Amino acid sequence: MNIKDEVTQIAQKAKEAFYKLQNVPKNIKTESLLKIAEQLESHANWIIKENKKDLKNAEEMGQTKAFLDRLELTPKRIQSMAESVRVVASLPDPVGNIESQYIHPNGLKIAKIRQPIGVVGIIYESRPNVTIDAASLCLKSANTCILRGGSEAIHSNLALAKIFNDTATQCGIPENAVQMISTTDRSAVGELLKLDQYIDVIIPRGGKSLIARIYDESRIPVIAHLDGVCHTYLHADADLDMSLKIVMNAKLQRPGVCNAMETLLVHEGCAPILLPPIAKELIQGGCELRGCPRTQMIIECKPATEEDWYTEYLDKILSIKIVSSIEEAIYHINHYGSHHSDAIITNDYLMSEKFLEEVDSATVYVNASTRFTDGFEFGMGAEIGISTNKLHWRGPMALEGLTTFKFVIRGNGQIRG
Repeated sequence: MNIKDEVTQIAQKAKEAFYKLQNVPKNIKTESLLKIAEQLESHANWIIKENKKDLKNAEEMGQTKAFLDRLELTPKRIQSMAESVRVVASLPDPVGNIESQYIHPNGLKIAKIRQPIGVVGIIYESRPNVTIDAASLCLKSANTCILRGGSEAIHSNLALAKIFNDTATQCGIPENAVQMISTTDRSAVGELLKLDQYIDVIIPRGGKSLIARIYDESRIPVIAHLDGVCHTYLHADADLDMSLKIVMNAKLQRPGVCNAMETLLVHEGCAPILLPPIAKELIQGGCELRGCPRTQMIIECKPATEEDWYTEYLDKILSIKIVSSIEEAIYHINHYGSHHSDAIITNDYLMSEKFLEEVDSATVYVNASTRFTDGFEFGMGAEIGISTNKLHWRGPMALEGLTTFKFVIRGNGQIRG
């Protein structure tokens, strides 16, 4: 069977499974997720064995440490995956919720009710935990999904998908509710993007080149989960201890993820005091610093180029810019950032409110690390990703983001005049 026919068949089966899934009781979905969490834990050794195949291939290809970190599955990370599935299982099911209802003057009873989107195509790179997060959220919200992970994580993804599917079908979930495209042929993505008669939405997670390709080729609506060029701005009155703690966490706690800080903005009034000790800690943590000319006058660092301000490093590299005002900081974030996650460190309430109101990003913070932008951390159990779109969803996308609305109208013979 050629790639086109293979992908089309997968999409057809997903659409058929979607209609069957609507008849599955909510308790069966919940029980299957709890069983899946158990099976992830009990098969941890096999998952790690398969993951090591991917890690070996990635090392042989000369991938960075940050890339390998995103790819690696450890016992702790598998335990975290299982726990996220349990949290998803415990969350209220949004499907069927009545968002609003009213009686029209003509007597019609009109209700707005949450419904699943349908068949969700998810295209992602490097991080195999997305396989479980996406599948569990789609199952809970009564969507079927087609998963297409990157070739660099193929062994890990296939292992995780097999555990999920085998367990789900044993618990009464329709076959093909979750499907993994097993070929690593890049043409499979192109074929998937043409199938708007079966697939209702495409959710890509990856680098700019992947997202650009999907926008160019897709006939299906796209909810982009793009790069994270995240900023932390130290205002003139920023506290040193708080700034140091937040900057170190935002940059180095896990630099290879989309909510890690990539650019540090520092007000000129506090830069001479705050930058030297912060730079010292960052350098000791193995971080390469790139700064504007004013930054280079205060600390030793490489010169930052115009391209640096746009760059998501996903590594131990940080660009630093000194600004003269909060207005300049906000302009820089809105101009160079990816509208993902941005933070201000300040004790000035008016400045914090100005920042929250004027920074055009999916998540904005006052006196906290951008690393909190995560579905699990926000109490959503897991996430499909972090959307930088404004339609149909923005920020961490979980159960509610995987639903749409249906208007249900009940009458007693009304006709329109």
